[in-house]
Amino acid sequence: QVQLVESGGGLVQAGGSLRLSCAASGRTLRTYAMGWFRQAPGKEREFLAVIRWSAGDTYHADSVKGRFTISRDNAQTTVYLQMNSLKAEDTAVYFCAADPYGRLSWNPNLYNYWGQGTQVTVSS
Repeated sequence: QVQLVESGGGLVQAGGSLRLSCAASGRTLRTYAMGWFRQAPGKEREFLAVIRWSAGDTYHADSVKGRFTISRDNAQTTVYLQMNSLKAEDTAVYFCAADPYGRLSWNPNLYNYWGQGTQVTVSS
């Protein structure tokens, strides 16, 4: 079992930046991939980025490439999502998720563990 706790959300003006954190505990994450998703009211859950814990390789959705960057801190077992040049349409609840098989996937159905989410609101 893996527990995930997101933090770092809040209210920010358009053009600003936020860094989200996802603290993971419960199991060794060596074989895992960690992803970030978001969900706005009335919309489907949207993939943003994923990182393979051991190798550190990443995959970002085209919609956020160049603005959002995923990274991890092995020592702290924490995954980050750095978000720059934020827009009003980035307003959503942001979730981190864990895939025990280490796949660089956009598909939320492949992620077994999810955090509770953190709200990001971007004012225009």
